[in-house]
Amino acid sequence: MRVLLIDDHPLILAALQTVIQGLGEDVQVLGADSAAQARDTLKSRQDFDLVLLDLNLGDASGFDVLEEFRAQYPSLPVVVISASDRASDVIRAIDQGAMGFIPKRTGNDVLAQALKLVMSGGIYVPPMSLGSDAPAEPEPATAAAAVAAEAAPGNNAKLNQVQALASQAGYQTTEGLESLQLTPRQTDVLALLLQGKPNKIIARELGVSVETIKDHVAAVLKALGVSSRTQAVLAVGQMVQRQPNAAFTTFR
Repeated sequence: MRVLLIDDHPLILAALQTVIQGLGEDVQVLGADSAAQARDTLKSRQDFDLVLLDLNLGDASGFDVLEEFRAQYPSLPVVVISASDRASDVIRAIDQGAMGFIPKRTGNDVLAQALKLVMSGGIYVPPMSLGSDAPAEPEPATAAAAVAAEAAPGNNAKLNQVQALASQAGYQTTEGLESLQLTPRQTDVLALLLQGKPNKIIARELGVSVETIKDHVAAVLKALGVSSRTQAVLAVGQMVQRQPNAAFTTFR
């Protein structure tokens, strides 16, 4: 596996390179200390399997770089690795097409599991608290918490209300993707939706009309108990962490 690691802090870059290379004999890591160097590297080499991107770069916004790379290299997974663990940053990164968000405080074992999950076609999201700017809690958050954070960041009263309603309604209590009881076509749509593809592209790849895809997307969102694509990605990310093997077989 060839990894492009982008971080403008020399000590952190070197440390992360060492950690990631230690994950396996077949892991090769190339570092880039700026967005400009990363762009040049990707233009000159087309053999990377994964990009790890820091959000705080000296010459560019990490979010801008994420959006740029997802547009130019749609088949290349990009995972954000950041000192931030704010739910608002996680949601924004996933919304812009990141296949994962790994806080830098994450332990080596969790880092290895997260990268394995992403390379197997899953999405890794860290445990998140309800407050969009609060540090993550040690216990995994439910997808309801992520949805609440997106619905009303910074409004604690509203967040608490959403959480309470979610608990009363049994929101997102499914144990795994198989419990959603999606049809094979709905599963295909969900897999493409998780890749950030718009309805027109999904329709073209599956050979059906856009209106049909809209119906499938609506059914998938309803099954997940969410109301947007970003919420679906976060919900599936939490599910995958609880039952990774089921998720791997579903989306391979």
